[in-house]
Amino acid sequence: MKIASFLEDIKFNELKPAVSLLLDTDFSKEIRVVFKKGQTMEDHQAPFAIIVQIVKGSIDFGVAGEVKQMVTGDIISLKPQVVHNLTATEESIVRLSLSKLDTLKRVKEV
Repeated sequence: MKIASFLEDIKFNELKPAVSLLLDTDFSKEIRVVFKKGQTMEDHQAPFAIIVQIVKGSIDFGVAGEVKQMVTGDIISLKPQVVHNLTATEESIVRLSLSKLDTLKRVKEV
């Protein structure tokens, strides 16, 4: 059994969102992305399907030429290779669920 918290030990980066691996399970990687207001993750894509959940805050989530405002509690799934971007409209904590085959390094490089 593994236990982690998305709300404890929050550390912001000044220049870009802070990315940390909270759980590495048998089937997924659960990643916390912490945004200061105004921070972005520019257009990028994942090689495998992903799930993104807003744990706290508000994110403008851009996909397929549309921007959806996602708020605390919202969740979205994307198929592989779908280009998307995120912009925090307030301090935010985001849960990113990756395939076990995907890498934390790739996310940190976005």
